[in-house]
Amino acid sequence: NALGYPNGLCIDDDQTIHVTDSHNHHIVEWKCGATTGRLMVSSTQQGDCADQLNHPTDLIIDKKRDSLIICDYKNKRVVRWPRRNGSSGEAIIRNVGCYGLTMDDDGFLYVVDQDKHEVKQYRMEKSQGIVIAGGNGQGNRLDQLSNPRYVSVDQDHAVYVSDSGNHRVMKWMKDAEKGIIVAGGQDQGNSLTQLSNPAGIAVDQSGSVYVADCSNHRIIR
Repeated sequence: NALGYPNGLCIDDDQTIHVTDSHNHHIVEWKCGATTGRLMVSSTQQGDCADQLNHPTDLIIDKKRDSLIICDYKNKRVVRWPRRNGSSGEAIIRNVGCYGLTMDDDGFLYVVDQDKHEVKQYRMEKSQGIVIAGGNGQGNRLDQLSNPRYVSVDQDHAVYVSDSGNHRVMKWMKDAEKGIIVAGGQDQGNSLTQLSNPAGIAVDQSGSVYVADCSNHRIIR
């Protein structure tokens, strides 16, 4: 039942929750109403073999291929892991400081590269992506990010990024060269106009943005 520094989660259509158990290098599945979880991905220890993870930070469900797509953060790779009797995964993107990821309705994958302070969009089954946010070095200009962590995408394919090092949330419209500050950006702090190391992020159908304001221990809308 214990988790060690859970980071990311996703929920299936039947309300099953999948959690990245980061410090234990596992992925844990919790059925609706269950009192104990089941190990979906169980690494006996951290490592970089096909059946191991090292500090996973986020995941999504790829329903079309009945698999999990996992940010294997310290191995600097994105891994696809079968949901049915999967004993090992397949690295689909390598050499990426992946911290957060999401997928849009068209099946495009969006990956936050924290090391390069950018977000890339990938066609599924392609290992080369295109930069759609940041990518101009670490900084606080509107065309830069600093230690970004998580990403969400709306129905218009606008991308929202928790720009943790700048204590703000950025919105990048499709094909935009610069982002727009939609939350924070008023220096680090705990007022309602400020954020402190924002992490998880979600956008609902009405366009409202929900932010896990990590160091302030609160959720902001």
